[in-house]
Amino acid sequence: MKYIINFIIQVGRIFNTTLCIILHFPKILKNKKLVIEQMAIIGADSLPLVVLIGAFTGAIAAIQATVLFEKFGLIELAMPFLGGSIATAVLQELTPVLTALVIAGRIGGSMAAQIGSMVVTEQIDALETMAIDKHRFLGMPRVSAALIMMPMLAIFSSIVAILGALVMVIIKFDITPTYYFSSIINYFNAIELWICLGKSALFGFATAIIGVYVGFYTEGGAEGVGNSTVRAFTISAALILVLDAICGVVL
Repeated sequence: MKYIINFIIQVGRIFNTTLCIILHFPKILKNKKLVIEQMAIIGADSLPLVVLIGAFTGAIAAIQATVLFEKFGLIELAMPFLGGSIATAVLQELTPVLTALVIAGRIGGSMAAQIGSMVVTEQIDALETMAIDKHRFLGMPRVSAALIMMPMLAIFSSIVAILGALVMVIIKFDITPTYYFSSIINYFNAIELWICLGKSALFGFATAIIGVYVGFYTEGGAEGVGNSTVRAFTISAALILVLDAICGVVL
């Protein structure tokens, strides 16, 4: 019973934090400097990692697709659809989820650690003493930056993944780039791009909210900050997978 009550309390706190941050969204332009700083941290600083993840995501998608087709003896029949099937898997599922998980580890944990350190050193109390709302000053810039930058990172990762898959199918099947990209063009559906953007924005929003929330409720000094970092990533990763499953059912 105690665990159920604690779970309900935690969910209520998350919803309260989310609502307080959303109410400050109209002030984004007034606080654009804070937002741009967070956009640089979440976006530009994450690009090398996103490129690496995207390249290997595409290569793995190409390998797994061809392995399945070969297993059932359909590789010759599937060749005209290979590029299109890889692009669909990359856009709709692989890059939004894997990029979000990487950002959850890099950014979500970092947000929790930064804000948690401010909590245990009583800097948050100092902000409130100066009548500075912590949700506006610390929460809103991070959440809005994640909401803006995650779709961009996912699209960039998808492009790299499709190119990584191209390299793999050229090596494995000697397919020409023209043949590969013609398959993508023939079977590409714009809804796949919108699904990628929508999922990425949702995952980025969830990751930032959890990072900020865990940071705000950090306790226990330096040890508590370390625990908050791990907790933020764990909750964010689980939430991303749950949301992905829900999106799969709904979409």
